[in-house]
Amino acid sequence: MFPMLAQVESNPRGVRRNSPIAGDCTDGTDRAPATHAAHDELKDATMAQTLPLPEPAFSGVIHELATESTPARPEIQYPPAGAPNVVVVMYDDVGFGAASTFGGPVPTPALDRVAAGGVSYNRFHTTALCSPTRAALLTGRNHHSAHMGGISEIAYGFPGYDGIIPRSTATVAEVLRLNGYSTAMFGKAHVTPMWETSPAGPFDRWPTGMGFERFYGFLGGEASQWEPALYDQTTPIEPYVGRDDYHLTEDLADHTIEWMRLQKAAAPNKPFFVYFSPGATHAPHHVWPEWIEKFRGRFDDGWDALREEIHARQLELGVIPPGTALTPRPDQIPSWDEYPDRFKPVARRLMEVYAGFLAHTDAQVTRLLDALDDLGQADNTLVVYLMGDNGASGEGTVHGA
Repeated sequence: MFPMLAQVESNPRGVRRNSPIAGDCTDGTDRAPATHAAHDELKDATMAQTLPLPEPAFSGVIHELATESTPARPEIQYPPAGAPNVVVVMYDDVGFGAASTFGGPVPTPALDRVAAGGVSYNRFHTTALCSPTRAALLTGRNHHSAHMGGISEIAYGFPGYDGIIPRSTATVAEVLRLNGYSTAMFGKAHVTPMWETSPAGPFDRWPTGMGFERFYGFLGGEASQWEPALYDQTTPIEPYVGRDDYHLTEDLADHTIEWMRLQKAAAPNKPFFVYFSPGATHAPHHVWPEWIEKFRGRFDDGWDALREEIHARQLELGVIPPGTALTPRPDQIPSWDEYPDRFKPVARRLMEVYAGFLAHTDAQVTRLLDALDDLGQADNTLVVYLMGDNGASGEGTVHGA
């Protein structure tokens, strides 16, 4: 079991559920009780309050002869005893009603597992865009304070919108690294200025320059699952070449598990911070055929029936309060009955592919949780599972193109 878990789901209107501890702060925002528990465990320890640490003065003695001199042992910043590992999982472009944990049609057993072992929230505010949500998550600040008012591809020259996270706005990875944690990011970054994303750098605002000692992933907003533009640290790589069994999400999980095992083998008493941010379920939706086939026929009744089904299940689970009405279907989306029959086979297939992609991604998170069990680290790991940096994306338009 994972004793310190915070599971959250993006939804601008929801209410908290399954919370045994009142986590409301004076500013009116919700905090996961598991996060409070982790803080209580660490607050009496020696976490550095001023970062980066100042250069220590020499505390030894120097005379003309070495025999008369006393060396000083360099100070090493160690985290507090028993400091937990932290694993943050964040998906991309997942709607509030997709995962089965929150009443959706796609089975998500890894999310179920985290929710069952910890605290589930159905009120979690995002910025509704990729880069701003990621900048806010990593820095703990409003996205404008992190200069990420929009996605990095559309940065422009006004305060809060230039896409350049200032050095004064440290990431949680940098804070933990300077306090003795090992840190790693696997997957989508999307917080680097676009003019700095070439192999020539500069690398100050790449993950490796923002507190992550290990980076394996991509810098932009989206990536092919079959042939992604990947970097290992700051070196471009093509791990898919010559392979017909390559899938990016599986590759990210492989490298995450490998790194956790290596880290614990090399420094068993040193905690780690892992940020696992797959490209799923951002377009393009790429997944193995067998995962798509699991949902064949599941959406034949169309999106109107599916909306009613999800709404009823969310009421039953308590995800939404009793008496909550189903929101009207947006005018831009035709009813399923009005939708031309010649387009319906494509629409059904698009829903099946999306569902398979989401289910496949959750299966990779199951592998991460199993690895923590195998390493004997589950009881000392805080897992935060964020089902989406914003809501489902409408990039495909009504007809999926």
